[in-house]
Order: sequence, then C-alpha cells, then structure tokens
Amino acid sequence: MRAWRVVGDGGIDALQLEDVAEEAVGPQDVRVQMKACSLNYRDLSVVGGGYPRNDTRPVIALSDGAGEVVEVGENVTRFKKGDRVCPIFVRDWISGPPTDALLKTGLGGGVDGVLAENRVFSQESLVSIPEYLSYEQAATLPCAAVTAWHALFVSGELQPGQTVLLLGTGGVSIFALQMAKAAGAKVIVTSSSDEKLQRAKQLGADETINYREYPEWHKEVHKLTGGVGVDHVVEVGGPGTLERSLKAASVGGRIHLIGVLDSPTSKVGPLPVVFNLLRVQGIYVGSRVMFEQMNAAFVANQIEPVIDATYSFDDAKQAYEALSRQQHLGKIVITL
Repeated sequence: MRAWRVVGDGGIDALQLEDVAEEAVGPQDVRVQMKACSLNYRDLSVVGGGYPRNDTRPVIALSDGAGEVVEVGENVTRFKKGDRVCPIFVRDWISGPPTDALLKTGLGGGVDGVLAENRVFSQESLVSIPEYLSYEQAATLPCAAVTAWHALFVSGELQPGQTVLLLGTGGVSIFALQMAKAAGAKVIVTSSSDEKLQRAKQLGADETINYREYPEWHKEVHKLTGGVGVDHVVEVGGPGTLERSLKAASVGGRIHLIGVLDSPTSKVGPLPVVFNLLRVQGIYVGSRVMFEQMNAAFVANQIEPVIDATYSFDDAKQAYEALSRQQHLGKIVITL
C-alpha cells in the first residue's frame, strides 16, 4: 500500500510517499480503508522534530482520519464490514486518566498514523462515525474536536450562560465555538482577520476582537463582560498569549491550556492565578469514551465541522504547506 511517512526532522520535506507492506489483521483487529484525513498544528511539529512522546522515525503521518471497515478479525464484536469508523488519537487511551505509556501511542507521531491507503487497528481504538457526517467531516474530529470537548465539558464543566473566550479560528477554536453555542454559552472570538471574525459571527460568536486593532485584547474582553472577565479561556497560543488570557479570566475562571502556537519561550508570572483563584489545566486530546460522548452531542445538535480546504492524497505536502501559512478557518482535509 502507499503511505506518507515522516522519515526525519526536516519539516515538510521530511514527508515521503512510500510503498509500505500491509499489516496482518489479528483476532481483535479491524482493517480500515482510509477515505479522508485531516491536519492539526501538531503535525507540523512532528515533521519538525522535538514534539514530546512523538519522535518515532519513520512513522506514518497524521492522527486524524476516517474510513470504512473492509476486514475484521475472528474475535471482533464491535464492528463489521462496511462500518464507517474513526481511529482515536491516542491509540490505547480508552477511558479514565492517561498515563505516560498511553500518551506515547499518539497516532502519527508515537505510533503509525492514518495517512495511508489502509491501516489496521484494534477494535477498541475505533469509534463509529455519526450517520449524518461525511468521511471528510468525520476525519476532522479525532484531535481538534475531542480536545475542545475535553476542555469545555470534561475538564471545564461548561454551564449554560457562562462566557468562553476563544483565541483564533483554527480547528480547536471553531469546534469550541460550535460546541459552546450548542450548550447555551456566550462566546468571544479573537483574530487578526476581520474576515475570519465575520465568519465566526456567522457561526454563532456573540462578540469578536481584532487583536491587531486591540493589542491589549484582555481589556476589551473585560469591557465586553461588564468588567467581570470570562469563565473559560481556550488557550491555544501558549506562553505568548497566556499572560493576557490570565488577565481576561474572571475570578475563579478556567484556563484550558492546549497549544503552544506562539512564543514558547515566553515567561508568565503566576500571581494572577493566585489572586484570582484561576484554574489552569493542560489538555491533551482525550480518550475513546470522551470521543463517543462528544459524538452523541454532535448528533443531538447536528453540528457540522467546518472545512477550509481539501487536497488529494498525492498533494499531501501542499496540505501541510497550507496549514503552515495559518490562513485557514476550521480544518484542512486530505481525501483518498
């Protein structure tokens, strides 16, 4: 079969399209013919090297995909031929709290990922795709959507009427916007693009802030919340934006620390956390149980993933390049 593999740490040029031997299907395994995959910022970090627990080389790229079951092992009970499925991001994290060993099984980094014509998975590391979603839409869910769900509803216990601040309009932020609005929350979105902010409003954002126009955007957040601040910040920037996120939060607010997209070497003082009783929680995707819970919420609210652009399997490098430009809103998808 053909597969895109990460063979070094040289950035996008570390991706190579290769012929790889097909895996055997064990008694508990399922062979999935991949139909679509999607990219996350983490995938750029993997090809660049240095991403924690994700330094296996060579490794089949990408964590997020969707496909059709084409072969099942003799002891498989969860799926049958023809079922539509998504592999989970952390292959062995089924439920409960994670461990270091579990987190080393992240697809497309720690272990082989999904950017291949077919892959073999344990039946335990797959979830069913909601009927109303296409393969392309379903392929956007395993990382960004589950991360947003984990942050807001598992860790954050989001309640109707609370206010959520989202930084930017990438995959996690857009999923968080859709989920928060479905749950009855108020949402503020930041971006440097007025066009993207307008699109965010169309998707339900209550307020928007252009952070180039308002560099001290935390002050605008307080103006928009009557001086109180927000209950939740989905923090995808990292140290470069964390200081303002802490200042934007209400007393007792929660900071869901997800990414390091900006200035990873910046230093942030802890005093706002202490004085305002803030809760700062690192979020790293989630378990299969979280994925299944999120899918139920998607079905109940008929949430449609937002896809910015689609590329062919042979044009995978162009998809990575598009991601690196960070001009997208929502997700970038590769079809097979």
